[in-house]
Amino acid sequence: MTERMDAVDVIRTKRDRGTLSHDQIDWVIDAYTRGVVADEQMSALAMAIFLNGMTREEIAQWTAAMIASGERMDFRFLGPTSDKHSTGGVGDKITLPLVPLVAACGVTVPQLSGRGLGHTGGTLDKMESIAGWRASLTNDEMLTVLRDVGGVICAAGAGLAPADKKLYALRDITSTVECIPLIASSIMSKKIAEGTGSLVLDVKTGTGAFMQAESDARALARTMVDLGTDAGVKTVALITDMNTPLGLTVGNANEVRESVEVLAGGGPSDVVELTLALAREMLAAAGRPDVDPAPLLQNGRAMDSWRRMVAAQGGDPDAALPVAPLSEVVTAPADGVLTVMEARAIAVAAWRLGAGRARKEDPVDFGAGIDLHVKPGERVRAGQPVMTLRTSDEAKFARAHEALEGALSYGSEALPPRPLVIDRIT
Repeated sequence: MTERMDAVDVIRTKRDRGTLSHDQIDWVIDAYTRGVVADEQMSALAMAIFLNGMTREEIAQWTAAMIASGERMDFRFLGPTSDKHSTGGVGDKITLPLVPLVAACGVTVPQLSGRGLGHTGGTLDKMESIAGWRASLTNDEMLTVLRDVGGVICAAGAGLAPADKKLYALRDITSTVECIPLIASSIMSKKIAEGTGSLVLDVKTGTGAFMQAESDARALARTMVDLGTDAGVKTVALITDMNTPLGLTVGNANEVRESVEVLAGGGPSDVVELTLALAREMLAAAGRPDVDPAPLLQNGRAMDSWRRMVAAQGGDPDAALPVAPLSEVVTAPADGVLTVMEARAIAVAAWRLGAGRARKEDPVDFGAGIDLHVKPGERVRAGQPVMTLRTSDEAKFARAHEALEGALSYGSEALPPRPLVIDRIT
């Protein structure tokens, strides 16, 4: 087959700060999906986009081409549907308690999730720490779980935006993750293709977010809300703080453990606050603003939904979760107040302990990660444990400690607390 375009010409256009035509975008996404455009060529194009940006029209066409690379689904015949997507944070396990909670409220949640990207953990990696749980479902299996349970957390099928699946993994290993056009099109191509009726976006800003500047987070939120609205999906975004890790765990199995605590009516206050804020947005977007999700965390209904959802995908909700065999404790150097806990440094340390991956084919150590014992604003005594590092490889402790240098700050008084939810974009 003779190709009607050449990848080098497309790369050159964006390298030289030009605007890609609809034909160029349609061809390069299709050709990359078919294997005609090689990974190294798409890497070059992704870096050119990272450096030179895209117009709103280019982003819309890039998203449409990603959707067109595969099939489209539609679950709206099941009743009101809503989905949520986070742009990635540190300790961000919110999807785990959120999906069964919203499902227990009577709204169907087809939650297609991803694996770890960059310094942030992946929902599927966390869930796979549960014995027997399967991330990959056929469309029929996904539909069965949605009918029986009302919510599902699973990987996007091979037929859903396959171009994004290839590009997603490539971005992780070519340092092109933090790019508004590529993030927006990646997220929205999958979410539009999956056929949900409404979508709530958790766009994070701060040191632990891909969009560290609040202005960038707002630009990303605005881009994605516009893409969703234009495609007929009711879309709203919350801008949320990611300067400090969410909750008291960063890793995989330990984050599942904390999520179960939330579903049991406990858990850290910030995880509960954000779970409920997003649940209320999802319910309102799906036409159920009258339903209060908070009581369902206390009366066991959300936990029942979680257990059924895990079991429906082959998981054992009663199985013990992995814990890495080796641990080291970081202690406070003096009496005082913990004022700063830099989220990105904590994430990098957890990644180096084995909770993340350096290459797309790398496994993760489900038991590796960090357990936090205090959060900013709390008073500590000299020698008091601040965090526990866990890994299966003793050699990994040294590099984790390097990542933590300067990550914690202490003072005599607590800094003013930041709001967890900063703004709402519609």
